[in-house]
Amino acid sequence: MKPTLQLKLSQHLTLTPQLQQSIKLLQLSTLELNQEIERVLLENPMLEREEGSEDTFPRFPDILASTAGKTETPDPGGEQGVQPESYLSDSEYEERVDWSDTGSGAHSRGEDEDFDFQEVQAASTSLSEHLNAQVALSQLSDRDRMLVRFIIEALDDDGYLHQELEELFDLLPPELGFDPDDLMIALRHVQQFEPIGIGARTPQECLSLQLKALPASPERNLAINIVEHHIEFLAERNFVQIRRLTDCENETLRAAQALILSLDPHPGSRLSGMQPHYVLPDVNVRKIRGRWTATLNTEAMPKLRVNRLYVTLLQQSRSHAGALSGQLHEARWLIKNIQQRFDTILRVSQAIVDQQRQFFDHGEVAMKPLTLREIADQLELHESTVSRVTTQKYMATPRGVFELKYFFCSHVTTDAGGAVSSTAIRALIRQIIDAEDKKKPLSDAKIADLLSEQGFNVARRTVVKYRTSLSIPAVSQRKTL
Repeated sequence: MKPTLQLKLSQHLTLTPQLQQSIKLLQLSTLELNQEIERVLLENPMLEREEGSEDTFPRFPDILASTAGKTETPDPGGEQGVQPESYLSDSEYEERVDWSDTGSGAHSRGEDEDFDFQEVQAASTSLSEHLNAQVALSQLSDRDRMLVRFIIEALDDDGYLHQELEELFDLLPPELGFDPDDLMIALRHVQQFEPIGIGARTPQECLSLQLKALPASPERNLAINIVEHHIEFLAERNFVQIRRLTDCENETLRAAQALILSLDPHPGSRLSGMQPHYVLPDVNVRKIRGRWTATLNTEAMPKLRVNRLYVTLLQQSRSHAGALSGQLHEARWLIKNIQQRFDTILRVSQAIVDQQRQFFDHGEVAMKPLTLREIADQLELHESTVSRVTTQKYMATPRGVFELKYFFCSHVTTDAGGAVSSTAIRALIRQIIDAEDKKKPLSDAKIADLLSEQGFNVARRTVVKYRTSLSIPAVSQRKTL
């Protein structure tokens, strides 16, 4: 074969580095965004963060007043990648820019003179530290304290001792002269510590320790008997068998059951070192002049600006103009892309609020079916862009804090030919179960029939799926006396 030259014409989409950065920032959560900004601040001297100042943010366009107008946003899934140069010129970033006036309605610290509280983070204490502190305050001998601390180190995060005492005894040095009875005595000492139930070897022993620490009463004595000998019948809700074996009255059994349910089967989990997960909402939703309005949360927006000192040095000296000019360009692009990120979040949030205004008025039962495609078509964005915006972004509303993804749900057809959201069906299932007779709870098939009577075509397996997602137990587990 002879080598030949061929001319081939093709077309493909190329993402510029600036557009790639814009897409990356759009899909980051608030925590991840702050981490990314910290990384850039360490690498780029042209960028700086000014904390505590209200005039360091670039001003956002008034999205709410001009929702009909089209705002340029990165749309990698569309036919073209939109460049964000149209937002602000480079000259506007050479001076301090203002992002404080976002219409969020949040009170700044300068406006509220009574704002004088401090955020105090309590030092976390592990279960081992909590128990060893009690050992230090006890009147035990040094020999007993050694064994008690040995037992404490063998506990898991829930406070249980899963190893057999014989196995633990084999780990002790023989020259110390301990015997198995000493280890059992040490375990009894551990079981007297707070929280009650620590050092148990089984869930039954854990519950029994907590019950024995309560004042004596017929209900407590019956509860101890059930926990130690008939716990499997309680798990099966077999109250007839429990009454036959314990010869108790319904009222006493009901009180004993309530007492058992009030216990904590994992007493050490509260001190296991797990930190709570706090969410900083990106958007606040309030009803303003009869309309539900989404506004940006100023606390979630970073305060960034270009370092004027380095800009001045760059203008005066051209010896290092190459490297510094590139860093200056990167700093300006980052600020523009962050502005664009919050701009897009606000637009999508307001579109969601407009679609789900019945939810904000009436709750979950009024949630409408909604898809990413509907919001994308309304805002002239690509569906992938809306997906990035709604992932790990949160909205604070009078009904709670929700991820933006929460407002998108599938639909269930009705007898009238309409559609209702799966979230509304879940809310109806919860209402039906909350109102049922606890002595004769409704089966999944009966719940499906009740929904059909209201015009919702829901199969029994769908009821099972929704009930499971709501963490509602089956009919046999909901039965009470």
